[in-house]
Amino acid sequence: MRRSLVLVALAATSMVALAFLIPLAIVVKSSAYTRALSEAEKQANAMTPALLISQREQEIRNAIRFTRYGGQQRLAVHLSTPPNTYGYSHITAADLREAQKLATASTIERPDGVAYLQPLATSESGIVIVEAFVPHEQLSHGVIGTWWVLAGVAAGLVAGSVIVADRLGARAVKATQALAEGARRMGQGDLTAGVPVTGPPEVREVGKAINAMAERVRVLLAAEREVVADLSHRLRTPLTALLLDADTLGRGPGADRVREAVQGLEREVDEIIKVARAGLQPDDGGADASGVVRDRLVFWSALADDQERPWTVRGADKPAHVPISRSELAAALDALLGNVFHYTREGTRFAVTLVHQADLVALVVEDAGPGIADFRRAVRRGASGGGSTGLGLDIARRAAESTGGSLHVDRGPLGGARVQLRLRRF
Repeated sequence: MRRSLVLVALAATSMVALAFLIPLAIVVKSSAYTRALSEAEKQANAMTPALLISQREQEIRNAIRFTRYGGQQRLAVHLSTPPNTYGYSHITAADLREAQKLATASTIERPDGVAYLQPLATSESGIVIVEAFVPHEQLSHGVIGTWWVLAGVAAGLVAGSVIVADRLGARAVKATQALAEGARRMGQGDLTAGVPVTGPPEVREVGKAINAMAERVRVLLAAEREVVADLSHRLRTPLTALLLDADTLGRGPGADRVREAVQGLEREVDEIIKVARAGLQPDDGGADASGVVRDRLVFWSALADDQERPWTVRGADKPAHVPISRSELAAALDALLGNVFHYTREGTRFAVTLVHQADLVALVVEDAGPGIADFRRAVRRGASGGGSTGLGLDIARRAAESTGGSLHVDRGPLGGARVQLRLRRF
């Protein structure tokens, strides 16, 4: 932006300077030409008194000698009767005859300058032509120096405009950069950061609008977190009743599994309340995907054994650190495994695999069920063909995209659905 403003100022000022400089240069040259011819006219007119008094040769030569042009051998007098020329002439006989016919002041261009011819009518010799010669260097005397001065003034104006544009651009760029930095912090979750309201009026208006928007979003998010926390807290009552009912089941593998599931659900509710109260806080610590896979399979393996589902896990023996919180990754994996148990019959095989690559980790969950008919519709939020909420795959997709990765759904080697959660590494 700053460079663009400088280039615009440079182009505009240069065009304006040239628009004035070229005509001025022409005027200066024309003025020097006119000034030189005016001086030649004065020198020619200086001979008029002497020619009117006497036209004898010696007196004419003396008069020529005492003029400045005569001393520089640039003045001549041409008599018509008798046809004599005194002084230093720079014109031809044809030029002289043409001037005598015109009987008015005229100029004749010569290779080395311009001859100014002034006719004078006398009683003794008829028409007398006084010739004053102006060489080329006199015609352009002072022109080059004036052009250099004009060029210097134009360059100074252009440089001044560029400096002013650069200063104005620097002010606008600085304000814009501060605006971008504040917006970047807000995008990272710090809604209290705000942006500085500085710079040009338009930038200040943008800063005010962004601050107002951030405040509004902060209020809405706070209200949303409170609603989520309140709704989650209301689940405690049925959970407590369910836990009491589980205690009446006595002892045994089935009862223990029910109690464990209720306790796990209670822990999830507590986690939801904690996250809702904490708000948008970036988690820079990340999580170990291998550890999350091992921990969650401990929970799901009990249900798989009860339903006689063969299952395998591969690649979870090596650490795989990804930039996502442990709870979010666990929720994504639970959503994928929950789909397997919900949409496939008991006894259906499933597998969980961690594929380690240089820049990402692929968390793959596949099964031997009927698969997914419409892959694109399945990943749309709220879309489901099986009567569910349709949020499972969307939760996994958002978890993957939060790391810069993606979610891919297709048919796997087991014959059923294969969901690949591609997570970017640190």
